[in-house]
Order: sequence, then C-alpha cells, then structure tokens
Amino acid sequence: MLEKQLTGHRVDRSICAWFWDQILTQGDSLKLVPVIASPTHYLFQVVREGITFLACTQVEMPPLMAIEFLCRVADVLSDYLDGLNEDLIKDNFVIVYELLDEMIDNGFPLTTEPNILREMIAPPNLVSKVLSVVTGNTSNMSNTLPGATSSCVPWRKTDLKHTSNEVYVDLVEEMDATISRDGTLVKCEIYGEVQVNSHLSGLPDLTLSFANPSILNDVRVKKLKNTPIYVKPQLTSDLGTCRINVLVGIRNDPGKAIDSITVQFRLPPCVVSSDLSSNHGAVNVLADKTCSWTIGRIPKDKAPSMSGTLVLETGVERLNVFPTFQVAFRIMGIALSGLKIDKLELLNLPSRPYKGFRALTRAGEFQHCVLWSFPGGGQEINVASYSEQLKIV
Repeated sequence: MLEKQLTGHRVDRSICAWFWDQILTQGDSLKLVPVIASPTHYLFQVVREGITFLACTQVEMPPLMAIEFLCRVADVLSDYLDGLNEDLIKDNFVIVYELLDEMIDNGFPLTTEPNILREMIAPPNLVSKVLSVVTGNTSNMSNTLPGATSSCVPWRKTDLKHTSNEVYVDLVEEMDATISRDGTLVKCEIYGEVQVNSHLSGLPDLTLSFANPSILNDVRVKKLKNTPIYVKPQLTSDLGTCRINVLVGIRNDPGKAIDSITVQFRLPPCVVSSDLSSNHGAVNVLADKTCSWTIGRIPKDKAPSMSGTLVLETGVERLNVFPTFQVAFRIMGIALSGLKIDKLELLNLPSRPYKGFRALTRAGEFQHCVLWSFPGGGQEINVASYSEQLKIV
C-alpha cells in the first residue's frame, strides 16, 4: 500500500483496514461503488488495471471532484510509467510521491496537466536511473518553473515547435438505427465528433466553421431517412435442426465504397455443430462458438449471403435462444449526416500551414428484427420482442 497524507490533519490508516474488510466481506461488487460511507469517513475509489486509488475525507464535498482527481492521478501515472501495475509503482515510488506532491496541495487539486508536470518532474528512463544510482540523487524535480504555468493554455507548451506546419481535421460519425422486420426504418441517428491532429508551432488560434450547422442537435443528427447497408437474417427451425440464411447488401449507395464489413454472432448453447458457408468472403467458427463472417467490400454483381445448418442437441426440437448479430462497416470520404466543414481559420502563425480534411462514417448500434418461420405452417414471427438485436460497432 502506498500512502500520502495531503492535509495537516492526519488520517488514521485504520480506515484502509476497514475498507479492505468491506471488500473481503462484500466481494468485488463493492469495487463498482465509487463513493462509500464509513462510520467516520467518506471514501472515494477508482479502480484501474487492478490498482485501487482511494481517497477519504471527514467532511462533505462534491464527490465528482474527488473521483475526477483520482482518475487524473491514474491517467498521469499511466502516462509517466508507460502502464499501470503494482511492479511499476514499486519501481518508481519516488516519482509517484513527487507527482502527488505537485498534483494536490493541502487537500485541494493543484497541478493536474501532464504537460506542466513533465516540465517539473522528468519521466523515468534508463539514463536517470543510472545517474540516481551513481550520484545517490533520486529526485527528478526540475529547478526551473514550467513555462506553461503562465500560459492561458496550460495543456500546451509555449515554445512548441514542429518541423512540419500542418493540421488535419477528421469528421468521424457513427450511425445508430432500428429497422423493423419488413425493412421499415424506425429510428436512425448519427453521433459525431471532430478529431484534430495538429502539427502547428507556437500557440495559434483555430476557428472551425460548418457549412450547414443547423442540422446539428447537441452532438447528433436526427430524422435520417436511409441507411447505407441492410442485413436480412432469417431462421427456420424444426426436428432438431435450424436453417439460417443472412443477406447483406447496399440499401442506399452513399457514392463511396463501403468496406471493412464483418458479421459476427454467437451460436446458442443448444447448438452442437454447424455447417456454414458464404458466396463471398470467409466464414469461421471459433472455439467459443462465435461465428465470424468477413465480407470486406460488397461486390457489384451479387449480394453477399451466408447460409447453413445448425444441429441442435438431443431433445431440442426447435431453436429457442436467438443469436445476436454484430455487424461492422466503414465508409471513407463521406459524412452520411450531410454535415460539411466550411473552413478552418488559423491566426498567430508565422507562415501559411497545410490543412487537410477527411470524413469517415462507421457503424454504431444497429437493431434489426429477425424473420423466424416454422416449416409447414408458413407462420412468421417477428422475434425482435425476444431481444434479437443486430448491432453495428
């Protein structure tokens, strides 16, 4: 256990013994609770890679502040140590203590920006470890004040320089949709984010403008009428077997290639064997009964289909547990929401930079109803109400 007292009032270590007694009594379920009230303290915990970060107070305080600070501590340590585990913390406990001294002052968060901390405390490396052994000086503290402390943007160095003078803007969207068994689009939304990869020197000012920002509602776009791809799974079961057929095709051509298409689903526990094949791509059944159908791009001359037979275990006449289909796709060069970047203005730059723009649409969550039929009777059942889900991730 690594302990750091951060206020003038010393907290008795017995509170940690009480916490671990509760963990042993209630099991791992207690690790999911971020705030715990003990008879004498309020405890806040964050668990990362098997390491528990625990903070305590005897007065009421905003719980999110404590939780956010613990998350910052975990992120900074992971960044400094290139990972997070018990051995790394033991091997670098001096740096851990130095970071805690700078990150909190008298019980209040102080410096939590990794950019400033790196100027104050050098990250561990082989050279510094050798010098500490030779000189006996284990401190990694710098003698100069970080320049970013006086900057209006403390997360960025004031004298940052890049050999390349360029900035790239990616408009990344994820589509969520719900489609009924007859192909009717019940719900379709797009969530998006703007990702910027900057190699600009100094402290430039960037202003990004959209050509049609009125279509945005919070961080999503609603009331879309089409999806670029359709998936039609159909199952027929009788006499201890199940016939499965899955079709994938283009519903609305976006004008760009749809690639990286994969379909995955897990066979129900009652299935003892399977014989599946496709007219395009490769079908593999893993040891954990996960069926993976790799399609790639949809060919122009045919719609990819996968079909086969599932053999059920003895005593099971019909399949009564429905698989969950997971489909992934990607469309480069287009934002299906219709959102377009108008311009990117840059100020406070000594020379004109190169600006690159790119759009990407990928699948989010996609729910599709499955067509289930019984041979002979011709009856069809919509099994969406039985939690049959088709998800695109």
